[in-house]
Amino acid sequence: MTDANEHPRPEDDAARLGLVVVGEAAALHAGDDGALDASEENIRETVDSMVDEPLTDRQEQVVERLASAGGTLTAGLSGALAAKTGSSVDDVLEGAARSVVWQQRLAAERDAAATSAPRPTEADPGTDTDAGEREDAGHPQRRDDDPRDDG
Repeated sequence: MTDANEHPRPEDDAARLGLVVVGEAAALHAGDDGALDASEENIRETVDSMVDEPLTDRQEQVVERLASAGGTLTAGLSGALAAKTGSSVDDVLEGAARSVVWQQRLAAERDAAATSAPRPTEADPGTDTDAGEREDAGHPQRRDDDPRDDG
């Protein structure tokens, strides 16, 4: 993570928002009004902590509804996946939360490696063998804009 004097990395903010969405999905599956109220408050607090300037009322409503909609989608998909695999919804949501945290750690490790690794120079092209690839949730993926795909 970061200390109080640094701006969080976008990956850290994305992870926090991802966990908020998973929390909203868990609250929806719980069907408990108290859990839903706590989740909605968590959405507001998380967004408030991420913005540099207060949001307008309209912006705040849009962000809250986006997070809530994300939670609704996550709840529906996790319920469907649980039914299909014979798992519990809680297990699926726990896996989703672990995946969010794991992705954040991968990004932090990549940032640390990039900071400590010597940068290739123009005199030494081709040393960056991973250009155009990224790793998401443990699987290398090719970027659409990878020049190596142009034949």
